[in-house]
Amino acid sequence: MATLLYRLGRFSFRRRGRIAAVWLLLLTLLGVGAATLMGPTSDKFSMPGTESQRALDDLDRQFPQAGGATGTIVVAAPEGEKLDPAAVAPVVKEASGIDGVTAAMDPFRTGSVSQDGRYALIQVQFEEAADEVTDEQKAAYEAVGADVEGLRLEHGGEVMGGEVEIGSTEALGVLVAAVVLVVTFGSLVAAGMTLLNALIGVAVGMAGLFSLTGVIELTSTAPVLALMLGLAVGIDYSLFITSRYRQYLAGGLQPEEAAGRATGTAGSAVVFAGATVVIALAGLSVVGIPFLSVMGLAAAGTVAVAVLVALTLLPAFLSFAGKKILPRKQRHADGHTAEDGTTGEDGTTAAEGFGFTWGRLVTKLRVPLLVVGILGLGALALPAQDMRIALPDAGTAAEGSPAREAYDLTSEGFGEGFNGRLIAVVNGEDAQSTGAAAEKATALIEATDGILAVAPPQLNEQGTTALLAIIPEAGPTAAATEDAVHDIRDRVADIGGADIALTGATALGIDVSEKLGDALPVYLLLVVGLSVLLLMLVFRSVLVPLKAALGFLLTVGATFGVTVAIFQEGHLAGLVGVDTPGPLVSFLPILLIGILFGLAMDYEVFLVSRMREDFVHGADPQAAMVSGMGHNARVVTAAALIMTSVFAGFVLMDDPIIKSIGFALAVGVVIDAFVVRMVLVPAVMSLLGRAAWWLPGPVDKVLPDLDIEGEKLNRRLAAETREETPVPV
Repeated sequence: MATLLYRLGRFSFRRRGRIAAVWLLLLTLLGVGAATLMGPTSDKFSMPGTESQRALDDLDRQFPQAGGATGTIVVAAPEGEKLDPAAVAPVVKEASGIDGVTAAMDPFRTGSVSQDGRYALIQVQFEEAADEVTDEQKAAYEAVGADVEGLRLEHGGEVMGGEVEIGSTEALGVLVAAVVLVVTFGSLVAAGMTLLNALIGVAVGMAGLFSLTGVIELTSTAPVLALMLGLAVGIDYSLFITSRYRQYLAGGLQPEEAAGRATGTAGSAVVFAGATVVIALAGLSVVGIPFLSVMGLAAAGTVAVAVLVALTLLPAFLSFAGKKILPRKQRHADGHTAEDGTTGEDGTTAAEGFGFTWGRLVTKLRVPLLVVGILGLGALALPAQDMRIALPDAGTAAEGSPAREAYDLTSEGFGEGFNGRLIAVVNGEDAQSTGAAAEKATALIEATDGILAVAPPQLNEQGTTALLAIIPEAGPTAAATEDAVHDIRDRVADIGGADIALTGATALGIDVSEKLGDALPVYLLLVVGLSVLLLMLVFRSVLVPLKAALGFLLTVGATFGVTVAIFQEGHLAGLVGVDTPGPLVSFLPILLIGILFGLAMDYEVFLVSRMREDFVHGADPQAAMVSGMGHNARVVTAAALIMTSVFAGFVLMDDPIIKSIGFALAVGVVIDAFVVRMVLVPAVMSLLGRAAWWLPGPVDKVLPDLDIEGEKLNRRLAAETREETPVPV
């Protein structure tokens, strides 16, 4: 592996113009494709094989007139007054006149008026699905009643959902990353080149992704997740290779040779670090949930592009930069100036950095550090035992947003249950059996605890399908509503003569949670198993991969605990802009496990690959551990700060899903990089000593030698050097 990448690095260095042209051409073509082929993203969560999805599919077939997006206009009279039907009628008429609206229901005819007569709900039915409603239609819907005086109107419903916009808040993360790069490298050229390389990779990946949206349905969060990860790993991978290149250059190697060796050694670590991320993300496909599979594959694609860019375009950029990649004071040195504690060709060693000091300190205090670290992370993980998950609703949207205003006004006038209506779909063989089953179901549901009311059955033209609208007492994500869903399903299960399926936001959230719960053990076994095997190939060790996996469990447990404490329990929620605490989004746990595992293995590979490299080259285990920390602690610290800043930029977004994902990833990276990898990993490596690199003989013979540490490459280069050296006469 190292030899192959060494050749690739030198080739890209020599053919810098061609390599850069190829990537720019690819970016242009994909950019044109994205501009011409890009389709809309969707907020629709489909769950094949679940009861709630079956009910939705039945509605599409049997009630096509109700298959489109819905909107709810909440109307309120001034305090102490009642609504006048004559004042509400023009609003209903205006809403029904919107292009694409099939019907707008007069609340005084449907009974959607509060008991005190002050509030009313105007139900608006669109012909098209929510992701197919145009911006013009949404604008017209939001403008309904703008000229009405004396009444308060708020516009809500699924039609108000829209694409997640990416703006200036995310750019703050990139700005912080740029500052970290400048401080780390001490060179504007090195920092700018690393950042530019990563941005080109992200642009290529995102352009390719948007080019596919015309034929593949993406959720609105998928491109944001791909951008988030593409930026973070793209910068980190370029940083790692550039840092190793500078070490070789400062050690006296010529630029082309330094680029080849940096790509061969650090590039090997990047390949396997990227592979763990791709495996973790692509593994989301085993869950069997289409939108989650697409999210994982989209993000995996951008990570794969980031790896390719780091291995090819970066060496070309290094060729363009020349010695400007070094700090100004080193550019005119004699070629034997070492940095970060590396030894130059003349045997001199530069002042050792903090990484070496920290490595030796960990060696001395390894047991206390292990105890404190494990107990501390365990304490942070405690809130995770109370974690609740559900699909997000407008009640957790940003305060002041139209969806949140409509939600709050509906709760004020009718109660929170009106924001989380459930639907029971009754399918029978004929009209008689359907009617009888619907009547029995209505009686049983009305007697269920937590249910406020059940509307009279609505029948399709054939009378074979009935729709029961159910109003719970509590909100859509409340535990009481969840209990009511389970009770309803249990009660109607024994009704004969018809098939009864329950759907709605809460029911769908329950089904998502159960399906994810069933898939999680399989997912963990697949992802962790494949990644541990991959790390075994990389490090030729049994204990190092197991240690990496156990460290990850500490990371994910503490991350869940902190996220639950803030987003669900509300502790310090205001600091991250969480207006209303509530359950975590249903797919956050499995998504977070997949992403964090990949990123955790990134830092594991970055740190331990250098330890392995020095150990293979003859250093004793303790010295190899200290050397690995000394050479890579600064790089890993910078990489973690960059990744954290990129993820933290997404916390500033209003979308609650993106906010929670960005926060959890930022916290997870901080915990994993600075506690697990920088403290617990070197402490365990010091305790294990030579046993860390133990591999059973039979396994050693079976596993291929990937040479990530570049031992074969060094032997080949040393042999070539001896052949080129003239023999003295």
